[in-house]
Formats: sequence, structure tokens, C-alpha cells
Amino acid sequence: MKGKAFATLAALAVVGAAVWGGLATRATASTRADKVTLQLKWVTQAQFAGYYAALDLGYYKAAGLNVKLLNGGPQIVPGQVVAAGRAQFGVNWLTALLAARDTGTNLVDIAQVFSRSGMTELTWKSSGINTIAKMRGKKVANWLGGNEFELFAALNKNGMDPAHNKGVTIVQQPFDMNLFLQHKVDSASAMTYNELAQVLESKNPKTGKLYSLKDLNVIKMQNAGTGMLEDGIFVNGSWIKDSAHQDVAKRFLKASFQGWIYCRNHVTQCTNWVLQSGSTLGRGHQTWETNEINKLIWPAPKGIGVMDKAAYARTAKIAQEFKVIGKAPKGAYRTDLAVAADKLLAGVDTKGLKFKPTSVKVTPGGK
Repeated sequence: MKGKAFATLAALAVVGAAVWGGLATRATASTRADKVTLQLKWVTQAQFAGYYAALDLGYYKAAGLNVKLLNGGPQIVPGQVVAAGRAQFGVNWLTALLAARDTGTNLVDIAQVFSRSGMTELTWKSSGINTIAKMRGKKVANWLGGNEFELFAALNKNGMDPAHNKGVTIVQQPFDMNLFLQHKVDSASAMTYNELAQVLESKNPKTGKLYSLKDLNVIKMQNAGTGMLEDGIFVNGSWIKDSAHQDVAKRFLKASFQGWIYCRNHVTQCTNWVLQSGSTLGRGHQTWETNEINKLIWPAPKGIGVMDKAAYARTAKIAQEFKVIGKAPKGAYRTDLAVAADKLLAGVDTKGLKFKPTSVKVTPGGK
């Protein structure tokens, strides 16, 4: 990704075929609490279930906060909203934050909520393409525009040059899975919580039945060694210098973490809140998404929100390798606020080391 386009296009990749329903807001009732706004990365979906839970369960109110959640959309760049002071907190992929900092925008990641990448490449089991190396000479699809770096890094590791179509043919992927479903490409990009579900929610025209994981090879960028960090909570670096704002941030993170911890153990209830908040996607799809998002957060060995140095370094290295950023970033994140927020949750399991995902039944069209 280059320049300001990255954050918007990265957001498009995350949701795939979801339809933007416009800007929506929700807020706690208290008028005496500290008022803050969280700019979400995209439209209402389970990608943000923990924040809806924190709102509906009163965690923000209990933390002395009056929180407004702002939905995102294809024309909304969270980093720009936070930098302009229209929101105190934002959610976005780490690469977008690094790109913004590289152009002089002072954003700081204060809580890396997602511990691992949800990016995958899908191939049909019948193709025999079950590794990145076997993509040599094949048509490989990606949304591009800033979402290709994990895939390109994996292809490079295996002797291909995707940026120049050497050894592999890169096809620009629309924000649906039709190219893949119609067998017009050999491989397509998919987030575990969205596009993968879209394929599984589709019927095989030859059998009239839904596709299953047995029909697919799901090649995870995390397993390929090129997974980049995704959803993190960030702030304006100037804003967070104020000690009073640091206190607000600790309370905000504590309540948000409580929401995610609740969703770790209550998939159905958190899905209900997502649907009630205005999701344009069906219950089946959002249930799948809640479960898959949990897998990206848990387990969190250092505690939810605490940045893993190795994962950060890998993300930054890939971003620099593909010229998303021109130089190695400095001061892009801090861990003290997330560590403090976790400590405020004394007696609560903030690591989820024994986390086990639930089993979700795929429904036609995600209904």
C-alpha cells in the first residue's frame, strides 16, 4: 500500500462483499462521564463485537466513560478521523498506521487486539495447490491496493516475483468471491472471518449442496510466516501525551477488553448485539465471524492488547520491504497502557490460554 489509499482499501478487503449502510453511531447514556469516540474500521459486523458488548453490558459506563462508536465505510479512513480530532480512538490494521506515520501523521498503537493475521489464500482441493510454492505459474487473486503484502511476501519467499508477474500471474480480485467460485483463478484471497465464509455459504452447482472445508485448501499467511498484524486500537500521539488522557485510555482499554473477554465466552449473545446494531449480513455469517474473530484474539499469551514484539517486527519488515513505508518506524506503539488495563482486570482471565472456539453451522447465504 502506498500513501493514503492503504487504510481505505485495506478496510474494503476485510469486509469483502458487505454493503455499506452509511455512518451509524451509538453512545452510552451517561452525561457526566468522560466523552470519547471510537472510529471503527468498517460497517457494523462481528469484527467489532467486543466494543458493542462493552457498550451494551455497561462496561464503558462503569469505567466512567460516555463512548460513541462511529461506523466506518469505503470513504472513511480511521487514521484521518483520529488525526483530525474527530475521534480519540480508532481501529485499523497496523500497516495502515505505519503508512500514516511514514507520511508524518502522529498515530500510536496502544492496544494490539488481534494477535494474529486472518489473511488466507484459498485453492480448490482438486487443484493440488496446497502450498504457496505450488502457486508458481498459476493465476493468484488479491484485492491489491494495499492488501497484497502478506501474499506477496509469501510468494517472494518461494522464489516468485508477484510485483512483476514473474513466476506467477496476479489477478485483481473484486470484493466478492465470484472469480474463485467460477474457477477463473487458481487461488483467491480470503479473510478467515469473511470471504472464507462466503465460499462455504455458496452452493456447488454440480451437487446443489454447500461447499465445505473438505473442498478447499486454506493456506494461512500466519502459517506461511508472513502474517501481518491487523486490528489494533490507536490514538493521536499528541493527545496521549496528556496524563489525563492516559487515564482515559486505560479505562477505555479496560472496558473494551472486558467486552472482548465476554465475547470469547458468549458467541451467541455477542452476535445478537452485532445484529441489533445494524448488521447488513445475516445471523449465520455473523455467528461464523464472531467465532473466527475470537481465534484471532485468543489466546493472547501476553494479555489481550499487549503488542508482541516479534509480530510487530515482522509486520514492519514486510511493510518496508514492499515500500509501504520508506524507513524503519520508531515509536509506532506502546504497551504500557494495555498492560495497565489488563492489571485493572485483576482476577479476570485476560490471556485466554485455554480458549477453544465453538462449532458453527454454516448457513446458505449466511442467513
